[in-house]
Amino acid sequence: MAGKNQKRRAFRKLTMENIDPQHTESGAAPKPIEKDYENHKEDPGPAQPAVTERDENGAGQALKWVIPIAVIIGLIIWFVMRK
Repeated sequence: MAGKNQKRRAFRKLTMENIDPQHTESGAAPKPIEKDYENHKEDPGPAQPAVTERDENGAGQALKWVIPIAVIIGLIIWFVMRK
């Protein structure tokens, strides 16, 4: 049991040391929608469609059906296997 805890601590320490500070949130306001890409090539903001596009046919529509069906199939398999 002590060996597992030591491995977990070592893994946590390893993962915590490898956090790249470049990818943390700064709390600054997000960049505005890009209107003049030629003048901001080095550091452009998001494009208009990336901000305003509606998600009409996204994965959420499919997941509304896939998840309940998967749960029902899982329950059926569980009831059959437990006997």
